[in-house]
This record gives sequence, C-alpha cells and structure tokens, in this order.
Amino acid sequence: MSRLRVALIAHDKKKDDLVAFAQAHSVLLSQCSVVATGTTGSRIAEACPSLDVTALKSGPLGGDQQIGAMIANGEVDVLIFFVDPLTSMPHDVDVKALMRLATVYDIPMALNRSTAEIVLGAGARGLIPTDQD
Repeated sequence: MSRLRVALIAHDKKKDDLVAFAQAHSVLLSQCSVVATGTTGSRIAEACPSLDVTALKSGPLGGDQQIGAMIANGEVDVLIFFVDPLTSMPHDVDVKALMRLATVYDIPMALNRSTAEIVLGAGARGLIPTDQD
C-alpha cells in the first residue's frame, strides 16, 4: 500500500491541540507523507522530530491555498483541519475555499480531534484510497 498523504492545518488557538494530536499519533503519522501550513508544521516538526513534515507558507499568507492546490492536483488523501470556531478569522474565505475543495474532490476531512482519530485510523487500515495505489 502507498503512503497516506496527510495535510495538517490548525488555526489560532487550535495549534496546541493539533500538536498534541500529532504527538499522540506520531508513530502512525511517521508512516505517512505529512504536509502542513507554516507555523503549524514548524511546531509539529519541533514537537515530533521523528516526523518528516513539509511546512508550506502560513495559512493566511497562502498556505491554505497551497494545500487546496495539492488537493485539486490529487496530492493529498486526508485533510485534518482544526479550525478555531471561537475566534474571528480574517482569512475566513481561505478556510471556506479549502473546505470546499476537500468536499469537491471527496477526500476525508476532519475538523476536530474525535473525527481526526477516526479518519487517521481508517487511513492506517487502508480504508482510504490513495492516488498512488
């Protein structure tokens, strides 16, 4: 089976939650190709040195769009996207565009930890197809 390609994004006050998620699942994520937006990717790489994380630009500076393009190009199998629903988002249009692309291209998308655990577990069991197969 091909490596699952996972995109990790966390906005605002959800960054700590996503870092904790990555730490808790570092063994599983080490078997995946991981891409993340800038600050989130840097923080995950620092907290989980065993992971090979490709960090793109910061979300509001284009990172959300970069991951959206990767989804459109078939380069992402799973989107784990911890959105902070209790803060205003000046980059709300980027968030909505990314969610729309994940929906259009029918890739699993987790917006909170509970769903992320289910999606990542399904990917580990080979229940999520990759374009690399």
